[in-house]
Amino acid sequence: MRLRSYKINTSLLAIVAEGFLSRLSFGLISFALPLYAYQLGLGLTEIGLLYSLNTIVSLALKPLMGWAADRYGLKRGFTVAISLRSLVALLLAFAGAPWQLYAIRFVHGVSISLRDPAANALIAEHGGKRAIASAFAWYTTAKSVAGSLGKALAGILLTLTVSNFSLVFIVAFLMSALPLVIVARYVKEESKEDDHRALPSDAVNDNNVTDTQAGNVSAQSPEARPAILPFIGLGFLISGTAQMLHGLFPILATEYAGLSEAETGIIYLVSTFVILFAGPLFGWLSDNVSRKLVLTVRSFTNTLSSVVYIIAPTFAGILVGKAVDDIGKAAFRPAWGSLMAHVSGFDRRRRARTMSFMSMGENAGEVAGPILAGLLWSAWGIPVMLGVRVLLAVVTEVYAVALNGSLKKLERNCSTDGAGGAPPKSCAQPGALLAGYSETE
Repeated sequence: MRLRSYKINTSLLAIVAEGFLSRLSFGLISFALPLYAYQLGLGLTEIGLLYSLNTIVSLALKPLMGWAADRYGLKRGFTVAISLRSLVALLLAFAGAPWQLYAIRFVHGVSISLRDPAANALIAEHGGKRAIASAFAWYTTAKSVAGSLGKALAGILLTLTVSNFSLVFIVAFLMSALPLVIVARYVKEESKEDDHRALPSDAVNDNNVTDTQAGNVSAQSPEARPAILPFIGLGFLISGTAQMLHGLFPILATEYAGLSEAETGIIYLVSTFVILFAGPLFGWLSDNVSRKLVLTVRSFTNTLSSVVYIIAPTFAGILVGKAVDDIGKAAFRPAWGSLMAHVSGFDRRRRARTMSFMSMGENAGEVAGPILAGLLWSAWGIPVMLGVRVLLAVVTEVYAVALNGSLKKLERNCSTDGAGGAPPKSCAQPGALLAGYSETE
């Protein structure tokens, strides 16, 4: 009898561990920082700007930092980003003026702009040909669970230490610095000698391209890759629709549904368990069944949760709606990570840059979604805001289907000509897909 041997991917395990510990640290900071800023005399508007500053900075710098990660090495970029983020937590422990908080959040934004493309590219490199989505699923699940635990731990520490914010930030620094040792020791960066290798095999399952056909794509020109702009738009639409209630959910639960703070807290606790189990499940489905199907779940859950919030503003209704929403978020992350790996796999020399642009669209949606929801809520009320969310979910799904069809066409054009020859010359100019992105060396 022949026994199968299994090899643990230590690099991927180290990246997941980094995600868990980093988000645990970030959970502490995200809970304590607004309270500390308020104690220093900042108003609500100023705190809102402080809280958004790192996202704004990361959006502006991601393309440049993606280029830097490709140019100087993914692992090097990853370790530099972790070092900067650890420095942020340490500086917060000694910050005593509002301007210092803003400066520190600026540095935090710089670290995010470098860390995201480097981490995503490393996961794509180490995730395995047929387990890309699962790799992203475990990574994002670890981060989500750690974020909830970090916020809970911050509340406990502040209570036990009578609001000693410096101590909380020191603990966050130690949690943030530990992954630096793990990454430096265990993460390996794969060689990129075969820069124009075959399409990722996760594309094979969803796009009816055989392994033999995909293997012949390596002969194509580096310019034979899909335009990045349409995928930036897709990330913006999906993330923006999904995140419309981000930051507004506690108000929705307490003011609209009349729930108590304790009941709202229980709902958040349930959502953590939903994400814990749903994330790996959807990662497996994306790898083994259909990535397109898993991406569709996001639009369906946006629609369903919005309808539930409208027709059932009770504890049970809000609980179900939040759970459905979290299922959609759990489905989106691994499928989106798989799609980023797929698109960036057309040219591995630019992998981090490509991923930085795609994640930039996702982050822009995270910023725009809550703003749009707040404006709609203030002007016309909750039912109109949720109705617009349903409409946007439908538009996003139609756009995703059209984009998937274009990507499928590109893959077919860039396979063989059917007689074992090289890909056709049209591969270097794949029609409208190149609109908005045709970078050369």
